[in-house]
Amino acid sequence: MAKDVSKRVTIKDVAREAGVSIATVSNALNNVNALNSETRERVLEVVRRLGYTPNLNGRNLKAQATGVLGLFLAAIRGPYYGELADSIYRACQEHDYELEIFMSPDPAHIMTNILGHRVDGAIILNSAIGTEQEKLLRDKNIPTVYIDRILISPHSSSVVFDSYNGGKKAAQFLLELGHKKIMYVDGIDDNYDSRERRRGFFEVLHNAGINVDDDYVLQGEFERKISYDAITAFLDSDKPLPDAVFAANDVSAIGVLEALRDGGIKTP
Repeated sequence: MAKDVSKRVTIKDVAREAGVSIATVSNALNNVNALNSETRERVLEVVRRLGYTPNLNGRNLKAQATGVLGLFLAAIRGPYYGELADSIYRACQEHDYELEIFMSPDPAHIMTNILGHRVDGAIILNSAIGTEQEKLLRDKNIPTVYIDRILISPHSSSVVFDSYNGGKKAAQFLLELGHKKIMYVDGIDDNYDSRERRRGFFEVLHNAGINVDDDYVLQGEFERKISYDAITAFLDSDKPLPDAVFAANDVSAIGVLEALRDGGIKTP
């Protein structure tokens, strides 16, 4: 039987379809630990299938503006995120907005907060938001700014670094100094800036006929401790030292320098 799209799906509809109580649906949407993962996933699958959009402020779909913008992060690593949040907060204050920060790796939880009229607009730096969620935000005309991808539409925009050219310039600089045996301390695989920086860097090396052996590509994940440990493990392997190291961000570079120093390697 065809579904009546004119009727708004309610939390009762979700509970009935999933065979659970209304309280269980609410707990699933709010990521309450009381639920086992199987029940939670079943409820969230019904939520997605029925297109249920909870209203977190108890308002109807014609709710007034909240005066709040949401910054959606997967994690906070290093000083960059603090500076970013502080800068966004200052801009919000200048325009009489509040800023609320959400940290979650769960796309369903993120979308519940955005579509539930909890914020007037979303600032997203979170790889958990994928193509499906991007389309839904676009279809719902949610004002959105992406900091980790380029996505332009009538209601969305992007603010990104030119990491591709940054990676190219770093490689060109090292080549101009005469270095050929180069180590790369990578960032995060699913991060836009990390991918673009890597792409630009290795494109220049490839065009110069220089290949970087897999043993000289280390995972730093944009973190000081992880980069430190990666360099320390490399030094313990007794492999030949590189001529130069490119770390994908400043925090990783600090970890690299500390590991080299503690390993008795002098750096300029």
